[in-house]
Amino acid sequence: MDYLKNYLSVSPEVQEALAEKRPVVALESTIISHGMPYPQNVETAMNVEKIIRENGAVPATVAILGGKLTVGCTADQIEYLGQKGLAVTKASRRDLPVLLSRREDGATTVTTTMIGAALAGIRVFATGGIGGVHRGAETTMDISADLEELAETPVLVVCAGAKSILDLGLTLEYLETRGVPVIGYGTEELPAFYTRTSGFKVDYRLDTPKEIADAFRVKLECGLRGGMLVTNPIPEEYSMDPEYINANINAAIEECNRLGIHGKQTTPYLLDKIQKLTGGDSLKANIQLVYNNARLGAKIAAEL
Repeated sequence: MDYLKNYLSVSPEVQEALAEKRPVVALESTIISHGMPYPQNVETAMNVEKIIRENGAVPATVAILGGKLTVGCTADQIEYLGQKGLAVTKASRRDLPVLLSRREDGATTVTTTMIGAALAGIRVFATGGIGGVHRGAETTMDISADLEELAETPVLVVCAGAKSILDLGLTLEYLETRGVPVIGYGTEELPAFYTRTSGFKVDYRLDTPKEIADAFRVKLECGLRGGMLVTNPIPEEYSMDPEYINANINAAIEECNRLGIHGKQTTPYLLDKIQKLTGGDSLKANIQLVYNNARLGAKIAAEL
């Protein structure tokens, strides 16, 4: 696939680590440009890379830069994405052909980060929360492409569950239909991003990074298509009160509906609104759960 060199750029550090079979963890860039304000976005991204290194793995932040799917961004590139913010296109699978052909920039979602990781040969990806089935999807058909990518692309994704702005029950039903194993790390209950519990059960509870790595290795060796979702609860000390955060989420969703915001603008708008309603507390929780997922992702990658 020599033609891929026109569209894929893997940093020398990541290439070397993969060649030497050392653990590598992919990271998304939408969380930098669309998930947090500047400068917290850049600070968080650099801290996540540091945490992954401290836990024995090599970080590989993925983004589209100058028309290339870049796997392993430099500190300057992360700063560029953070400063440019919402001016960077939020890029899902459908956006790749146009952005690459036009030589433009894009911030990779869970979907496009999985694509970049798989093309580079990276098997583990740590993020905050995945997209899913939006509330009211029975009429709007608003379902994140993340779920389809999990069903098709062989990458293990570590997250704090699906974002709690979503319909978590329908998200689990969709993943079951598409054959995606949903693993709870040390828990039988799906975490709800800002909180440790949701009232919904995961498929399996596994208690160590080795158990998770072993299960994913078997999946790969058996040629079973698609990835695996590992849900890692936010640390207890940063978990938000469910009633408080859910009240703010409901208020944000009502305003979003009233303003007619839909599609890929929905999640960034809601996360920003919830941050304002909680006086910044939701942003602090978001940052801590990302750090927590980075640690687990590195440990799983080391075992894998």
